[in-house]
Amino acid sequence: MSQNFDVIVLGGGAAGLMCAIEAGKRKRRTLVLERADRIGKKILISGGGRCNFTNLHCRPENFISANQHFCKSALSRYTPADFIKLVKKHHIAYHEKTLGQLFCDHSAHDIVTMLEQECRAAGVRIFTETRVQEVQHGEQFALRAAGREFCAPALVVATGGLSIPKMGATSFGYDLARQFGIAVRECRPALVPLTLNSDDRKRYCDLAGVATEVVASTVGNAPSFREKMLITHRGLSGPAILQISSYWKAPASITIDLAPGRDLTAPLRQPEAQRDLASAKSAFRATLPNRLAERWLDHNPPQGWTNHALAELERHVHRWEIVPEGTEGYDKAEVTADGVDTDELSAKTMESRKAPGLYFIGEVVDVTGHLGGFNFQWAWASGFCAGHAV
Repeated sequence: MSQNFDVIVLGGGAAGLMCAIEAGKRKRRTLVLERADRIGKKILISGGGRCNFTNLHCRPENFISANQHFCKSALSRYTPADFIKLVKKHHIAYHEKTLGQLFCDHSAHDIVTMLEQECRAAGVRIFTETRVQEVQHGEQFALRAAGREFCAPALVVATGGLSIPKMGATSFGYDLARQFGIAVRECRPALVPLTLNSDDRKRYCDLAGVATEVVASTVGNAPSFREKMLITHRGLSGPAILQISSYWKAPASITIDLAPGRDLTAPLRQPEAQRDLASAKSAFRATLPNRLAERWLDHNPPQGWTNHALAELERHVHRWEIVPEGTEGYDKAEVTADGVDTDELSAKTMESRKAPGLYFIGEVVDVTGHLGGFNFQWAWASGFCAGHAV
């Protein structure tokens, strides 16, 4: 005996819940199926438990995709202001951190509770601990899960990416896309720490915990990011590195400006200035953390003390080139880059062009936001659009 709905949403995360809410508001009989023991688990751990739920400065340029135009329609139809209106409706206190990032004052639980209440008000049914074994399509979509069958003419895939497998991430959404002949771009970890090769690890990784503001960039048309860099036991992390990791692909190098906007060798070029390694370290320590200043100069000493040599040293400190060995992988990645090919989907509705009634939203799609609340905004926006189409 099957249970019939108008819409079935696979995944009780940010995108899936937003879609379900909007579909429910339109009087669609809506069911959310979630594998985990509760909804919104990734929301709960985001932003250090405070949930960086959107960004005031959200623009299409803050997203990475094979089709840079795909995200524009959804982002224009559901904006940060729209989500903020919902947050205010539920009297959730929030604050702005740097660069337009909005966080809950209290806890990410506030956002999950808000979504639960909105689902309840919209008549959405939610089944947790429900693992889908099979999806078939005849006159409508038929799903087998937990010994039951669920049917609906519209199926929305909001299963997320491969990031943080301990939270239950799987390849189910990508596998389902392929089942219906939908192209999937090869996935990779994004917003992820980078690892250094063994030589560089020996040189720098005992400085784990040292942080400094840098500008990180890589080859190609990738933007540069001016934020903090953190040295770890295995390589580099911090916001600047996480941002550039979404653009980096082996075997390319990354370039780090260790002292953006500063002239570290200026004291050494003064008349009567002492020009030696001790003086150079003293000059570098005025800007960089002491241990990093000394270690970097030990491994990148100037080739003499002429004006030309000092100019080369200055150039080098602003263009420190490193070839990462790799990344920390999906265990440490905040999101998954690439995914369901946007050429296969309607930018307005998120519906598959090949399988009418089948929709893909959120992280499973080849749209990846920068660090700072952009991936949540994509989840809300893509979920909203699908919710108004199903």
